[in-house]
Amino acid sequence: MPFDPDFHLGPGSRRQREVFLDGVAGRTPAVPVAPDALAEAARRAMSPAAWAYVAGGAGLERTQDANRAAFDRWALVPRQLAGTDERDLSTTVLGARHPAPLMLAPIGVLEEAHAEADLAVARAAAAEGVPFVFSSQASVPMEACAEDMDAVRPGAPRLFQLYWSTDDDLVRSFVQRAERCGCSAVVLTLDTTLLGWRPRDLDLAALPFLQGKGIAQYTSDPVFLSKLDHPLPDAAAAPPLSVSTVRAGVGQARRFPGPTGPALTSGRARKAVQRFVGTYSRPSLGWAQVDQLRAMTRLPIVLKGVLHPDDAREAVRHGVDAVVVSTHGGRQVDASVAALDALPAVVEAVGSDLEVWFDSGVRGGADVALALGLGARAVLLGRPYVYGLAVAGERGVREVIRNVLAELDLTLGLVGARSLADLPAAVVRRGGAA
Repeated sequence: MPFDPDFHLGPGSRRQREVFLDGVAGRTPAVPVAPDALAEAARRAMSPAAWAYVAGGAGLERTQDANRAAFDRWALVPRQLAGTDERDLSTTVLGARHPAPLMLAPIGVLEEAHAEADLAVARAAAAEGVPFVFSSQASVPMEACAEDMDAVRPGAPRLFQLYWSTDDDLVRSFVQRAERCGCSAVVLTLDTTLLGWRPRDLDLAALPFLQGKGIAQYTSDPVFLSKLDHPLPDAAAAPPLSVSTVRAGVGQARRFPGPTGPALTSGRARKAVQRFVGTYSRPSLGWAQVDQLRAMTRLPIVLKGVLHPDDAREAVRHGVDAVVVSTHGGRQVDASVAALDALPAVVEAVGSDLEVWFDSGVRGGADVALALGLGARAVLLGRPYVYGLAVAGERGVREVIRNVLAELDLTLGLVGARSLADLPAAVVRRGGAA
């Protein structure tokens, strides 16, 4: 048998080896490895408005701070002389086996980070074997993302994240499109029935949707397009004509399907933005809509934004398949409970009745290990992959994924965990007894 230098190397050691051998050849990583350095590189690569939209949070951004601080209240307790040459990072999510417990969270308006937007992320996710959750607020239609994923890896896992519109016909159309695109679940976001108070965006008076950004799922949808000429109650008045409004109109038209000129002169691009703003979310979203969704599709249903154990118990009663413990990255409610602090109670509340996933505040593989140790089945990665996208496009996203999984693998090995199932025994509250 020929000697294989990578035999028994897990993804952590392989990634380290790759980076260090590149260093011998004079090459450094495409994106910084340290989370703070990665964020700073992304800030420099993005416009002020784009950075504000991606990095900003609600209010004083206390929830963002709390999400990170919560990780400091938990600690891994390594066990020695319990190592193994290979770690098993695989997990089962909604009945499907995945090589790692990581997913890419749905994040809207990715064109603010890079011109290839969702397509670059879709290809990166497929290449690295992690599921990508398509956003309702994508910059590229889900069909194009699914096609690119299948070109890289046929059947690469993908899910669809849904904002419940005031137009049930549109919701149904989105769900049907997700089914045709091969999505394995519908992830209904609960915590964005209203747009959170985001001072960074407000200070710049910048909302990307008004420029026609992040509404590609809508402008590619036949139901949405069929209603562009239908009047909306309480439609916002058009702003006064100026150089800025003309520029915004041209931008809307460029992002609308088809030639720019007709989209501009016909007013259809402007009507699309107005209709989106008037219908995109439903403040009255309730459990009745969860039941409606169940009637619309046979796909598993995941509820994203659950923080209270009673809501998790209610999800069980309504036949939901999974919940995501999430604060929307701190973008919706200021002074909210941190997601990681909420996780154990939600896990305890549902027991084995449904899966619990986690996001908010995750910056690296050790964070993933802590969340898994506290009972999460899978972890959704958010801002870090967007930062990688901003710095180096598809390659940047792939490197961020590799780095997170590498650190997770090394963390397991160094705490004596042979698989994800061993992690709960290695996690204790800071100051607690081992």
